[in-house]
Amino acid sequence: MPIPSRAALVDHLVRTRIAGDVATPRDNNLSHYRRLANGDRHYWLGLELGDRWTDEQDVLAVMAERCGVVDDPEHRTGQDTIDPELTVDGLERMSARLRKAAAGRERVLFATGHPGALLDVHSRTAAALRAAGCDIVRIPGGLTADEGYVVQFADVAVFERGASLWHTHSPEPMRTILGALDSGPDLVVADHGWAGCAGQLGVDSMGYADCNDPALFIGEAEGVVQVTVPLDDHVVDPRFYEPMTAYLLNAAGLLP
Repeated sequence: MPIPSRAALVDHLVRTRIAGDVATPRDNNLSHYRRLANGDRHYWLGLELGDRWTDEQDVLAVMAERCGVVDDPEHRTGQDTIDPELTVDGLERMSARLRKAAAGRERVLFATGHPGALLDVHSRTAAALRAAGCDIVRIPGGLTADEGYVVQFADVAVFERGASLWHTHSPEPMRTILGALDSGPDLVVADHGWAGCAGQLGVDSMGYADCNDPALFIGEAEGVVQVTVPLDDHVVDPRFYEPMTAYLLNAAGLLP
């Protein structure tokens, strides 16, 4: 695949609604910000936020700065946005950490709570790091969490239940993996509670996050998560993420 320029990638992100005018409605975003501020741990994504984020307007301010949602608190319904320039900025920060991982031949663990959308993004990144000499963590067999199984496909840890891969925000699968490993990873690349839990437990962690998942952006603001890349984490065709992945791997020096 040709490597897009930054401008071409921005255009692609907007055209495919990975960023720009995204599908997640404004009222859903604000509801999640409120629930995080009210202490609903489902929305903390494995982070320990204590009483530092009890005002939803503070959460909105972080999301406007780091994700690009509309910063007007009176905008309650209708369209919301992700700034595509912030998406590419996040990819470039992520690429710098991937380059460091490759240089140090680090142990890297990949995981996703969005297997229907982001599995291939993580899998291609894992393959590129392996080719560069990194040790891609292979999780132990037989792991269970949240009344399901923690399994691995194409080098990416996922949650399986009822013979299906599940969309999950839970931090418990990552907690289970890290507790079962004899030697922990140097870096986790993930999303949702998988990324938040790893960062909270002291592992270098990077993740992708949608505009209705504020916790990882707060985690980056507090230095617990190293990088959070803003994007719509489930667009209609997973192949729409391919130019983004190519840009990321090229910026990290991981393409032939």
